Amino acid sequence: MITSNRESPSVSQKPMDTSQALMADSAWKPLYRVAGVAALLMVVFIAIQSIVFLAWPPPDTVLGYFTLFQQNWFLGLLSRDLVYMLSHVLLVLIYLALYAALRRASPSFMAIALTLGLLGIAAYFASNTAFEMLSLSNQYTAATTDAQRSQLLAAGQVMLALYQGTAFNVYYVFNAVATLIISVVMLRSTLFSKVTASVGLVTGVLMVIPSTVGTIGLSLALLSLVPFAIWCILIARRLFQLALGGSLQEAKQPAVAWANEFK
Repeated sequence: MITSNRESPSVSQKPMDTSQALMADSAWKPLYRVAGVAALLMVVFIAIQSIVFLAWPPPDTVLGYFTLFQQNWFLGLLSRDLVYMLSHVLLVLIYLALYAALRRASPSFMAIALTLGLLGIAAYFASNTAFEMLSLSNQYTAATTDAQRSQLLAAGQVMLALYQGTAFNVYYVFNAVATLIISVVMLRSTLFSKVTASVGLVTGVLMVIPSTVGTIGLSLALLSLVPFAIWCILIARRLFQLALGGSLQEAKQPAVAWANEFK
């Protein structure tokens, strides 16, 4: 009689596997906590940056920026999106936490969303020329000839153009797509509420057109701030719950719907 060499898992092994899985999930709790704080800070930063733009509208010309930097270098950096830069550091933490929470619901799509999100943030930092403008402003003040000043003004114009160029548009579209993917995964899982997923979808749709695309792009960018702030608050609330012991077993479900997503 031929017997099979396969051995079924022992009774003692199954609880151990479950315990190890739970330990692996609990290892993400510090990240959930930190990302929850980051999401709330994002809302604060959005309010601060909006107040700065309303109270001190950014200059329209390179010379205007150079003058502003010499009058108040910190306000100059704020006008060149210093707070926005800091918020994108926080966004990295939020993306990582959302990947950790939703990775079991859809590993492939969350990997794509995380990659696009991080690439987008990297492109944003490559596009921002705040400190370059500060340096050029200092050089302009120290210049002794009209020829030097003209060259520095031309260099400043290039810096302004770069901030509205390819890298910025790549950042904008990549993060919009990442937001949409994450929201769809939320919608198809049970870890986050349908409200959170729906608000994320609205945010992603409003972000599809870059803010550099004329009046419509700028208008949609401003409109997206409201649902994005709400999304951050909802995400923070859920991440804090997970950090305090909210069950991650919901995210481990097979998510059968994903098997039919392209049908």
